Amino acid sequence: MASIKDVAAEAGVSVATVSRVLNDHPSVSADARTRVLAAVESLGYRPNAVARSLRTDQTHTLGLVISDVLNPYFTELARSVEEEARALGYSVIIGNADERPDLQDHHVRNLLDRRIDGLLVSPTDGGSPLMLDAARSGTPMVFVDRWIPGVDVPVVRSDGRAAVRDLVEHLHGLGHRRVAIIAGPAATTTGRERVEAFREALQEHGLGLPEAYIGQGDFQAESGRRVTEGFLDLAEPPEAVFAADNLMALGALDAVRARGLRVPDDIALAAFDDIPWFVHTDPPVTAIAQPTGELGRAAVRALVDRIEGRPGESVTLPARLVVRRSCGEPYPDSPEPDSAQDPAVQPSAENRSHT
Repeated sequence: MASIKDVAAEAGVSVATVSRVLNDHPSVSADARTRVLAAVESLGYRPNAVARSLRTDQTHTLGLVISDVLNPYFTELARSVEEEARALGYSVIIGNADERPDLQDHHVRNLLDRRIDGLLVSPTDGGSPLMLDAARSGTPMVFVDRWIPGVDVPVVRSDGRAAVRDLVEHLHGLGHRRVAIIAGPAATTTGRERVEAFREALQEHGLGLPEAYIGQGDFQAESGRRVTEGFLDLAEPPEAVFAADNLMALGALDAVRARGLRVPDDIALAAFDDIPWFVHTDPPVTAIAQPTGELGRAAVRALVDRIEGRPGESVTLPARLVVRRSCGEPYPDSPEPDSAQDPAVQPSAENRSHT
């Protein structure tokens, strides 16, 4: 493997000149820069990233801690983060918290020990002392999807309130009056926010949300199955169930089928977080879609701004309702969209005048 001395000899310059070229120092002449880069290419030289980080105090590495790698939403988020980071000259190390605060802290601690330049986190809860210390210690940090209230770092997320209102209006228009929710963890901002938005939207239509119709889930499929079984055991089961994330919706679908029932004939089902295979279930699932790729890219840009000394702005993007057939919708004349990212979605009420 070629060394920096080999590159210097090939280019006819000093090792110091090669180092300045590789670190993009402005004091190098155009001719020397051209010869060094040509030597680097011909010898296949790869700089030692660890040694360079010790000299520059930068590793050009970002840390990403996601809540659950098995959740397709976070898988797509991680992909968009990696793509945008690579385009900006950074690598990404990913840690999967599996919706566990202890695992989240484990990954945050390890990433900080690796001297990453900045950290992207979707917090599993808001009470981690390590997370709070990292955010307040000056480590460049951005929260994505979820956040910790009161911590002064940029937050990149979607706003689903308008889409939840659209969903409740849609359910009401289909004749559903007894409507339940499978909620996410109350320790997460998204878990609390989606229940609040759902309750407020129901009130706008004169509908209540009894405690029996609020099932506590954990953003994983088994909790969706368990909560739905409880709903079905009620003396007066709900007519429709809104799962506050995609995995809980899949668990709910399993529970309904295990009883020999059908969606939407016996109970309607809708989900927050659209995923590609919702169009392939029977029936295709009505869902709220987040602009996942845009969120990942915006989060990386905000973090790189922080790393490079710029403020880094919070970003909020709207979610949208995708109407399919799991709530008793009439069978469409046209074929189903072939992707969860299909543009054939229903815009939120506040944006309809612009479409």
